[in-house]
Amino acid sequence: MGSFSIWHWLIVLLIIVLVFGTKKLKNIGSDLGGAVKGFKEGMKDGSAPETPVPPASQVTGTTAQPEKTTIDVEARNKS
Repeated sequence: MGSFSIWHWLIVLLIIVLVFGTKKLKNIGSDLGGAVKGFKEGMKDGSAPETPVPPASQVTGTTAQPEKTTIDVEARNKS
């Protein structure tokens, strides 16, 4: 009663194939494989960025004038 024999697993597999069909199972398998591949690539890309890209506000070496809509204010206490 501990574990199932190979015949139990074959019957379960046969029932699953009959319920879902081979085409649906193939699509599920390929979708799952693509998701795992994308996850692995995302983990690899997230651990060590190859070329860090600075935010647009910190780009240096440009001669453009600062935007006039930017407000740089220092908070002061009223006395």
